Amino acid sequence: MLPCHFTDIIHTFGKIFLKRNLDCTRLDWEFDCFMNTNREHQCDVLVIGSGAAGLSLALRVAKKGKVIVLSKGPRSEGATYYAQGGIAAVFDESDSIESHIQDTQIAGAGLCEEEAVEFIAKNAKKCVQWLIDGGVPFDREEDDSDDDPKYHLTREGGHSHRRILHAADATGMAMQTSLQDNVHNHPNITILERHNALDLICEDKIGGNQDKVVGAYIWNRQQEHVETVRAKFVVLATGGASKVYQYTSNPDVSSGDGIAMAWRAGCRVAT
Repeated sequence: MLPCHFTDIIHTFGKIFLKRNLDCTRLDWEFDCFMNTNREHQCDVLVIGSGAAGLSLALRVAKKGKVIVLSKGPRSEGATYYAQGGIAAVFDESDSIESHIQDTQIAGAGLCEEEAVEFIAKNAKKCVQWLIDGGVPFDREEDDSDDDPKYHLTREGGHSHRRILHAADATGMAMQTSLQDNVHNHPNITILERHNALDLICEDKIGGNQDKVVGAYIWNRQQEHVETVRAKFVVLATGGASKVYQYTSNPDVSSGDGIAMAWRAGCRVAT
């Protein structure tokens, strides 16, 4: 059974060509061309978004199955690449996770979800170490060694201790480049650049359960046609919606597509 989106498109398609009084042979040829452009991809996990979140997750789950990463533009054209300052984690012996949690709650004016703050602070060092093991070149102190690495930690607004690891003043670029290289070299990961996610495919569109997402419709910007991705799991790692504002330093791809798709699929959207 064809998804309802395509049924509507085909119905409209046929009416357009019939109105042009084209003969049946011509209409059949045009219809076949239309259907052939709907290329279908299949994978275990579809990751929509190619920033730090999407690439990190792709590398972790690729051990278990085939992964497709969708990138709206070139794979590096996201907010991660342009991040400058650094990334916070408790590496200093005089620092503590409890202090990191407290600083975060104060900076968030008490509005942050405590459970989320605790989870992130407790796992930050392990995640940063994973980035280091993957090749991210965070700055180190002059007196360190490979056996006893000492990272150059800075203190930024809202923090009571030095806990910001950085790669000069281009930390995001260093992270993105390292993650991209690792993804590129992984045999189970395919990156589709210049492909826009149009909408999630819920199973009810093909006669199943409304609450289950089974893929996505995507727009191939190079060949200018719609394609389909079937996946056992779909991950939205699309970032924010900064481009809804007239003035922003964020890249053009930060347009809230993932938030809109999640809402259309029935997710609750909250700030």
